[in-house]
Amino acid sequence: MRSLREYGIGAVRPPAADSSRWVTMRKLLKVPLISIATIAGLVAAGLATTSIVNAVASSSEAGDLQPYGQLVDVDGKDMNVVISGSGAETIVLLPGQGTAAPGLDFEPLVDELRDQYRVVVVEPFGYGLSDQTDVPRTSANIAGEVHAALQHLGIDRYVLAGHSIAGIYALEYLERFRAEVTAFIGIDTSVPTQPGSDEPTPTDGVDTLQALGILRLLTAIAPDPYEGLPYDAATKRQLAILTNRNAMSPTLLDEIAHTPGNFKAARSQAFPADLPILMFVVGDDPELSDWVPLHEEQLAGVDRGELVRLDGGHYLHHTEATVMGEDIKRFLADTPGD
Repeated sequence: MRSLREYGIGAVRPPAADSSRWVTMRKLLKVPLISIATIAGLVAAGLATTSIVNAVASSSEAGDLQPYGQLVDVDGKDMNVVISGSGAETIVLLPGQGTAAPGLDFEPLVDELRDQYRVVVVEPFGYGLSDQTDVPRTSANIAGEVHAALQHLGIDRYVLAGHSIAGIYALEYLERFRAEVTAFIGIDTSVPTQPGSDEPTPTDGVDTLQALGILRLLTAIAPDPYEGLPYDAATKRQLAILTNRNAMSPTLLDEIAHTPGNFKAARSQAFPADLPILMFVVGDDPELSDWVPLHEEQLAGVDRGELVRLDGGHYLHHTEATVMGEDIKRFLADTPGD
């Protein structure tokens, strides 16, 4: 920025008759400059503080993080898988996009199912305790990695279930590994033709906000997303740690960037007609008036499909786990497992 003297202000003494006006002008110029400098200084100091707090907190939280599940080698990286229950039939759960810790987030629903099934929660790369990856987050790559983890564990016959965008990845998965899957359960799953699915999500600068600690600050002042839900204090603490660690990680940012392309690819795919499908759908979504019809359209192409409308938010497995558990058991009781 050029100095005031370079612009001629203060370079010569003003005429005596105009001295008061000159003094006033200099005062008027001085006030905004001081204000701008003050604000800039405060912002700089604030960012320095949040950056330091973020670095210190991240280091401290790493020591507080309690391992859960088991790590499975997939293409030379660790993928975390949480297995609960010991039933003869297996249900594999896949998370929605951006779920910080799927193995913990799914606990209410897992608790309803573990008495009768072996429940396997897969944490894809970039989620939970799994490693980050630089492999492009296409539906094909994500499906292949999940399948590799299940193969490593010797799991080759199961019900596939998923929340939100897992409905898109499931279409790719079923196209490739249909022979292993006995049924599909959708938890307010994404639909290839849903409005806005081909629009990119701006993420420029988000990694900088993460490094500066701004995202941590926003998370701290936001309402507790698990308030009033069946999670104990220890679990909430782990969820908070993993939210700060995984929010807008490089792997997630790449997944978000690939989302429009993944939806586009899914438009040429459909659920196999002979696959039993149970879908739980938010019955009254104010943002998407055609949400239920979109899912009914998907089910129209299968021989045995059932849609259950539930009141609640997008994370139905948080608030409606008991009802969902009952419906899943009823539905699968009439579904051949072999």
